[in-house]
Amino acid sequence: MVEKIKGEKTQTGFITHPIYLQHDTGFSHPERPDRLKAILSRLEKNGVLKHLIQVNPEPASLKWVEEVHTPQHVNLIRVSASGKGIHYMDPDTPVSPNSFNAALVAAGGLLGAVDGVMKGQYRNAFCAVRPPGHHAESQRAMGFCLFNNVAVAARYIQKQYELERVAIIDWDVHHGNGTQYIFYDDPTVLYISTHQFPLYPGTGREEEEGLGEGKGFTLNCPMEAGLGDKEYETVFDRIILPKLETFRPQFILISAGFDAHRGDPLAGMNVSSNGFGRFTQSVVGVANSLCEGRIVSCLEGGYDLHALAESVERHIMKLMETK
Repeated sequence: MVEKIKGEKTQTGFITHPIYLQHDTGFSHPERPDRLKAILSRLEKNGVLKHLIQVNPEPASLKWVEEVHTPQHVNLIRVSASGKGIHYMDPDTPVSPNSFNAALVAAGGLLGAVDGVMKGQYRNAFCAVRPPGHHAESQRAMGFCLFNNVAVAARYIQKQYELERVAIIDWDVHHGNGTQYIFYDDPTVLYISTHQFPLYPGTGREEEEGLGEGKGFTLNCPMEAGLGDKEYETVFDRIILPKLETFRPQFILISAGFDAHRGDPLAGMNVSSNGFGRFTQSVVGVANSLCEGRIVSCLEGGYDLHALAESVERHIMKLMETK
């Protein structure tokens, strides 16, 4: 696998930061620093990391975070994380003294990745960030998520670079209720989700299609437990890719959760690591055709360390392919 990229000029950015490891979720929590350590270890061991353009991001300014979150929500995260020890925003979502800054740098990681793509520093990018984001609603942290990283990035793309149409593809095994909620009445952001159903958080039915002017710009593809690569690829080929062709996005964001993997402990799907590579290849093909290859991918879920690291590697390898 690695032999294919030796000597080639990379076109993929890799965004991460040491502060992500300082977001302390407590003993035995599945969304733990070891997730990033496993990814970095595998990419370095297999020689992939040295072929990526590595970027240390800056914190997102509150201006951009508050494009999708209320100031009250931002302040609640700040205050909750300011005390000693661990405080729970809900039964699943802890914060600790470094969590607020880590969350700002997580959102900032995506903004920096967008800048790099738009300025031609690399064609696409993967953001290995913590905490994840797609469950965070405008006024609520939930599901391990504090700020909605992809939602912040979508608004940044539109307002900073004046691109009108952004697509978000979310293949985390859990439905991204926060992302859907933020853009539910917005026809300029196409939100597409594949997810196990029923499963936390209970949203993501097929009939959830958007509201008002946004009707038709939310596409949910609920999947029964046990389905794997073949069924996902059919959904991509028959439903997702045609929808993207019709929408014609100018930028694509991926909420890249890898917890639909057959080895993941928090769900019941049967996707392989190579399956995630094939999903990526499909999206890269559409991006090359419609939006000059512009993709920024953001880590969401994935809780078996080996499966996560292997799947991320397959994902990045497909991002690195130029055709």
